[in-house]
Amino acid sequence: MSDLQQREDTTWLDNLRVVATISVIFLHVAAPFLYKFERISDFNWWTANVYDSLVRFCVPIFVMITGALLLPKDYQLNDYLKKRVTRIIFPFLFWISIYLIHVLGTLKNGFKLPFWEMINIGSTKIAYKTTYHFWYIYMIIGIYLFIPILSKWIRKATEKEILYFLVLWVITIIIANPLFSKYIPDFNLKYFSGFVGYIVLGYYLSIRNFEKVKHIRIISFLIFLTGVLLTVFGTYFLSKYNDRFTIDLYTYFSPNVVIAAIGLFLFFKHSYLVNPQLKAIRKFINKHSFGIYFVHILVLYYMSRFGINGAVFGVMFGIPLTTVICLIISGLTIYLLKKLPFGDKFAG
Repeated sequence: MSDLQQREDTTWLDNLRVVATISVIFLHVAAPFLYKFERISDFNWWTANVYDSLVRFCVPIFVMITGALLLPKDYQLNDYLKKRVTRIIFPFLFWISIYLIHVLGTLKNGFKLPFWEMINIGSTKIAYKTTYHFWYIYMIIGIYLFIPILSKWIRKATEKEILYFLVLWVITIIIANPLFSKYIPDFNLKYFSGFVGYIVLGYYLSIRNFEKVKHIRIISFLIFLTGVLLTVFGTYFLSKYNDRFTIDLYTYFSPNVVIAAIGLFLFFKHSYLVNPQLKAIRKFINKHSFGIYFVHILVLYYMSRFGINGAVFGVMFGIPLTTVICLIISGLTIYLLKKLPFGDKFAG
């Protein structure tokens, strides 16, 4: 177990969280162009494909950060539920209410409907349209509820036992992937599946000592690049073969996305941020990242209403520009909300 050691300095995880926060916005700006396969120019589609493939790691990285930060700790169940889970529940209830108001506001006479009809229509649209990003919140609530149990096991587990779990998790990924599932018997390994694997993976990679590995930064970057290239070209060839945009290699459990997430995680673990200006930006985004996640879809919606989207100035420049503008507006929105009484509790 000498190769497993918890690092006291976790600023590299802050750096990762910033990149993941920006990447979520970037992904949502680029994604609409992908569904226009062979209906927009090859250049624009390829640009969106490369951009989106570059940031597919975002949600896995968020979950891996959670594992790296929360699994090493011991928890008293009551204290944990009070401190951790409520930090998600209050912002979730606030923002689901905001999105419900937004949805009703976009409907003709939405606020004049009977109360239960408003709730029914609003909740349906929230589930399937305006707040499609809330799936992550539903998932992370489940993960948080499992953390106190998982942490007790993993802190006592040997490296061999952790790797045993991760190997079985990878097998479930391969079995479940549409590209491979039709060739493999339908084994029931659901107990090892899902985002819990990313939680364990993040914990393991954070405590695993890779200092003896020569050129670890270069190797980890090449691992990341391999995952990205598999996503870029694999998605193109699958889409060409099916004559439509095919999302199979974009899913968060595709082996190529797992590879990219591992490479980026290790790259940041062995990298250091020294620029003072970037440190200030890191601090701001880190403090408001959860709220930025909640609000950014709403910001993108209203930006689009004003003609600001990924197509502004062409896709190559429009996607990064729209991402930056959305990040700034979202960050400032959460910053101002936190200035209100009890703002820290509900803004995110």
